[in-house]
This record gives sequence, C-alpha cells and structure tokens, in this order.
Amino acid sequence: MGVQTLVSAKCLADMVKRNLAGLRVLDTSWYLPMMNRDGRKEFFLSHIPGAAFFDIDQCSDRTSKFDHMLPTEQVFADYVGNLGIGNDSRVVVYDASDFGAFSCTRVWWMFRLFGHPEVSVLNGGFRNWVREGHPVTGTFSKPEPAHFTATVNQSWVKSFEDMTDNITTQGFQVVDVRPYERFRGKEPEPREGVRPGHIPGSKCMPFFRFLDDQGMMLPTEELKKFFEKSQVDLSKPLCGSCGSGVTACHMVLAAHLCGAPGASVYDGSWYEWFTKAPPEHIVSEVESSKLWKKKKTTFL
Repeated sequence: MGVQTLVSAKCLADMVKRNLAGLRVLDTSWYLPMMNRDGRKEFFLSHIPGAAFFDIDQCSDRTSKFDHMLPTEQVFADYVGNLGIGNDSRVVVYDASDFGAFSCTRVWWMFRLFGHPEVSVLNGGFRNWVREGHPVTGTFSKPEPAHFTATVNQSWVKSFEDMTDNITTQGFQVVDVRPYERFRGKEPEPREGVRPGHIPGSKCMPFFRFLDDQGMMLPTEELKKFFEKSQVDLSKPLCGSCGSGVTACHMVLAAHLCGAPGASVYDGSWYEWFTKAPPEHIVSEVESSKLWKKKKTTFL
C-alpha cells in the first residue's frame, strides 16, 4: 500500500514530533525572478523542523541552456542521497509560496519519475503550516548521506520532438497551466526574449485553479469538474506544460488524485518551445507577424 499523495499539516506535525523513522521533509521553494524571493535564504530563516532544502536549479542538467531541465539518474541519486534520502525513505515535500503550492509538485513528480513513489505533498504548504500554528525553526543540521538508486521512467517526459510530432499524431492531450492571458498571447512572459502564446492544440488549465483560497488542493470531485470544463479527458494520455516545467506538475498531481496517474511533463515547456518552434507553431491572439518580429533567438 502506497503513501498518501497529500498529507495535512497536522499529520506531518505528528510525524515530525514522533521523529518517524525514515521521514525526510524537503523545502523545495523556488521563485521566478519577478517574485523577488530567495527560497534558500528564506529556508535558513524559517522552515519545518528537520527539513532540508531541495534546489531544483542545482538538481538539474547544468549543461542545458534551459532552466532546471531534468538531471541524469546518477545526478538525482547523488543529490538526494546527500540530503539523507535512501530508497526506503518517506519523503514529504512543500514550498513556502503564497499560492500554497508552487514548486513542490515538480519535486514530487521528480521523485516518482526516478522510481521513488514514497513521496507526498504537504497540502497547503508552509503557508498553511504556519497558519495552523505548527513549530518552525531556522536551525539546520546536515543529514547523514544515504544511498539512493534512481531508475527513470522515460515515458513520463516529453521532448521538443515529441511535442512537435504530437501536433500531427494527437497521441496525447497537452495541458498548459500558465495563466489564460499568457496562454492567449495577451500578457507578457516573465522572461525577457520569450513571447506569450501556446502550442497548437493545447488546452489551458491555470495551475492556481487547482488550489482553493487557502492554498489547499481542491477536493477530487471539484478537480474532475475542472478537467471536464477545460475539455480535458482524464481517460486519455496527458502531458503538462508551463513556462519551464515546474507548475506543469500541478496538473500531473491533480490527475493523479483523480485516478489518472502517469501524466507526462514537457520538460522544456514554453521557453524551449518558443525558442525552437517555427512561427506557425506559436499560437497567439497577437498578430503573428508582430510576435515573430519581436522574437529573440537567444534564450534568456
């Protein structure tokens, strides 16, 4: 029997208090530059007792010009091993975003992708943990390294070539979780040199709409209604996309909660697509000639 996908703050607080054997809690906070926040710096000021910091920019393919692309199996294994995580560890991830969940779903997906299903998301994140009055600390003790063996499930990752082929084959549904106006091409992207728009045939389900006003994941029935309203069929293959492959994992988590596990992620997401795709594959309500004129060839 697997672990719960979502754990409540009360449940995690009890596990921390009991010093549950094998428990590893990870603060995975990551922010866009425009958010003016530093996840690592904030971690050392305040975090859940016993937590370690997981940096998605460090645990990545550092040779890629695109941000936090997936690392190799060995890089992931070494990174999480140095956080004291072995194959028998129970992992709980969270972030400190104002949304209640922002980057933590990416790390939840990464653990599952690399063969470790014993991972949960703290429902409501650090925001809810603090709101409920659970203890925090600024003290960090580096854990003893552990041995971790990673085995990647490559079918859960889509490449630029896969996405291009899918425009013709329609083998899977593409769900873009960026805000509607960025998807439509009417609001700017947070990266210089990258214009808004979307991949042909994709549907939009903004990531924050999977959450309620308190930052908690919506109940399963409400999630199912959101998929239905967005014309996304949970019985057919799914692939999430966003700006750079982080919040796309909200859709993967939501689908998993709805009984549709195994949705994939376009790792390069919109930033890679915009950089590589021909003009006719950049769908925008802005006049395409104006859009293309402003496009830069250098990825920033």
